Amino acid sequence: MTTPFPFTAVVGQDDLRLALLLNAVSPAVGGVLVRGEKGTAKSTAVRALSALLPAVDVVAGCRFSCDPAAPDPACPDGPHNPPGAFESRPARMVELPVGASEDRLVGALDIERALAEGVKAFEPGLLADAHRGILYVDEVNLLHDHLVDLLLDAAAMGASYVEREGVSVRHAARFLLVGTMNPEEGELRPQLLDRFGLTVEVAASREPDQRVEVVRRRLAYDDDPAGFAGRWAGEEAAVRHRVVAARALLPSVRLGDGALRQIAATCAAFEVDGMRADIVMARTATALAAWAGRTEVLAEDVRRAALLALPHRRRRNPFDAPGLDEDKLDQALEEFSGEDDGDDDPDPGGPGGGGGQPAPDDGGPQGGDTAARPEAGADGEPQTSGGTSGEQAPVRAAEPFRAKVLSVPGIGEGAAGRRSRARTEHGRTTGARRPRGALTKLHLAATVQAAAPHQRARGRSGPGLVIRRDDLRQAAREGREGNLVLFVVDASGSMAARQRMSAVKGAVLSLLLDAYQRRDKVGLVTFRGAAAEVALPPTSSVDAAAARLESLPTGGRTPLAAGLLRAHDVLRVERLRDPARRALVVVVTDGRATGGPEPVALAGRAARLFAADGVASVVVDCESGPVRLGLAGRLADELVGTAVTLDELRADSIAGLVKDVQGRSRRAA
Repeated sequence: MTTPFPFTAVVGQDDLRLALLLNAVSPAVGGVLVRGEKGTAKSTAVRALSALLPAVDVVAGCRFSCDPAAPDPACPDGPHNPPGAFESRPARMVELPVGASEDRLVGALDIERALAEGVKAFEPGLLADAHRGILYVDEVNLLHDHLVDLLLDAAAMGASYVEREGVSVRHAARFLLVGTMNPEEGELRPQLLDRFGLTVEVAASREPDQRVEVVRRRLAYDDDPAGFAGRWAGEEAAVRHRVVAARALLPSVRLGDGALRQIAATCAAFEVDGMRADIVMARTATALAAWAGRTEVLAEDVRRAALLALPHRRRRNPFDAPGLDEDKLDQALEEFSGEDDGDDDPDPGGPGGGGGQPAPDDGGPQGGDTAARPEAGADGEPQTSGGTSGEQAPVRAAEPFRAKVLSVPGIGEGAAGRRSRARTEHGRTTGARRPRGALTKLHLAATVQAAAPHQRARGRSGPGLVIRRDDLRQAAREGREGNLVLFVVDASGSMAARQRMSAVKGAVLSLLLDAYQRRDKVGLVTFRGAAAEVALPPTSSVDAAAARLESLPTGGRTPLAAGLLRAHDVLRVERLRDPARRALVVVVTDGRATGGPEPVALAGRAARLFAADGVASVVVDCESGPVRLGLAGRLADELVGTAVTLDELRADSIAGLVKDVQGRSRRAA
C-alpha cells in the first residue's frame, strides 16, 4: 500500500509534485531529477506517484507488458496476434538498486543455449519490468556511469537493446524515469543531467509549525497505515481522474508560434547547450496547459516550464550552483511576448545594468592589500602588519585550468572511473578466464578453443559445436578506475602571500575539477599553526571540497609532519572501508617544515610511511621567488613520488612534458 501523505514542511515539494504529475500526463517530458538534502521525503513522494497513475492493459502472459491495442512487433514474447487476451493491472513502479549489474538492468541472454542450440533464451531485466510504468533510481548520482548511460539511452529511444556476441534482442522500454540524489554525495555529469527532462530542488522548512505537522502525520501513519491512506483516498482518486483527463486533452493542446518564440528566446538567453532544452520546455508547457484543463499554451506555462527544465542545464562545472535568474527569465519572456516588440529599453541588461555582469570590484581594497602585503620572510614565517596570531583572511582562488592527468601506477580493480588502469567489466579485451559467477562478457574465440578438443568424445555428429558450461570463457577486460585523490594542502604562513595562495587554490580547484570528470573520490587535509585537520573526509562531492578550500584561512607555522601523518591516518581508515579503491596523495606545499621539534626529520619519517605502503603521490611545488631551496623535490624523494611546479601542472604547459606519478621509482635511503 502506498501513502500519499504530503510533507508540507519541505520547501519545493509543490514543484516536485507538479513535475511528477506533468510526467504522468506526458511521459515524453523526459523524467524528473529530484535534488535535496537527506530526510526531505524525496523517495516518499516518488513512491506515492504509482498510486496516482491509471491502470494499464497488457497482453496476457507477455513479460514485456505489451499494449494489446498496439503490441510491439519486435517483442521477444511475440508475435501477438490482436485481438488477443489481455488483462488490466496497476502501473508498476520498479526500483533500480545502486549496486545492480548490467544484466539485471537490461536483461541477460543464455549464451550457452544461444551457441549450442541457436535460440534466443532471454531473461528480461528491470527495463522490461518498468515498461509503461515508473523506473525509480534512488541515489542516481552513485550509479555506475555505464548503467546511467544504458538507462538514459533506453529512456530516450523508448527501447532496450541487448547485444551479446552477435546475438541481439530488442524490446520496448517506455517508462517515466525518476531519479533522486543528495548533492552532498556527488554530482551527476553535466551531459547526464541534461538527459533528465525536469529537475526540482527540495529542502526542509525551518518553520516549526510545518515541521510539527509532518511529525504528526508520520506518527498517524505509523499507528494506522490503512486508516491513514483511507483518509486520503478521495483526494488520491481525484488526482488520478485529473491525470486521465489531462492525458486525453493533451493531443488537443495548441502550442502557438508566440509561445515557441518565447521558449527559443529563453533557452538562447540562458545559453543552454543543444536543442534538448527547447524540446523539453515545449513538451512541459503543453503538459501544463493540459493539466490546467486548457487547450492553449500561455506565457505563464512557458515561465513555469523554464523554472523546471533549465536550472540543471545552466551548470558548466561542478562548482556552479544550479538555479535560474528569475529577473532575467522575465525579461526574456517579456521581450518576446509580442506585445511591445519594437520598444527596446536600453537600460535593463545593458552595460552597468542590473542584469549584466557585476563590476570586478575584487581589485579594490583587497587588490591594494595584495600589492602592499609583503612576502614571507626568509625563515618561512609570515610578516604580518598587525595582530599576533599571523592568521590572514581567506583569499579567492585563481581561475581553474585544465590540469595534467595524474594516475596511479600498476593495474587496479577499483570502481569504474576514468583515471588509472584497472581490470573492469568494460574496456578493451586483454584475455580470457573462467567465469566467476554468471557469465557477462563471452570471449568467443577462447570458448570455441576450449570446446573444440572434446567434440568427438561428446558425440558430435552434425554442424555446430557441442558446448558445455565449463567451456565458457569470460573476457578479461582492461579499462579505467576512479581513485581516492587526497589533497594535503599547506595553509601556513610560508604560503600566505595572497597572490601565491590564490594561484595555489586555483591549482587545487583545477585538480578537483579533473577528479570530478574522472569519477574520483576526494578528501582534503590542511595543516598550519600547530596541527593538521581533516577539512573534508573522503567523499564524491567535489563541490563540497571546493567550498572548504575557498574558505581556507592561512597563517602560522608549517607543521608538515602533522599534515602527512593525518593524511596517512585518513588513508588507513578509508582502506578498511573501500579496500579496492587505490589512493593518490597530492601534497601542495613549498616543502618548508617549521612546526614542532625537529620538524624536517619528522616530516621525512612521515613521508617514508607512504613509501612503505606503496601509496602513489605527487608534490605540487609552490615555492616562488628568485632563490629556491628545492625542499618540495626532497619531499617527493622521501615519498617516492613526483614533484611538479604549478606551471608544470597545466596540461598545455611546455615545461612539464609528461610528468606522471609513475615516472619515478626512487626509494628513500
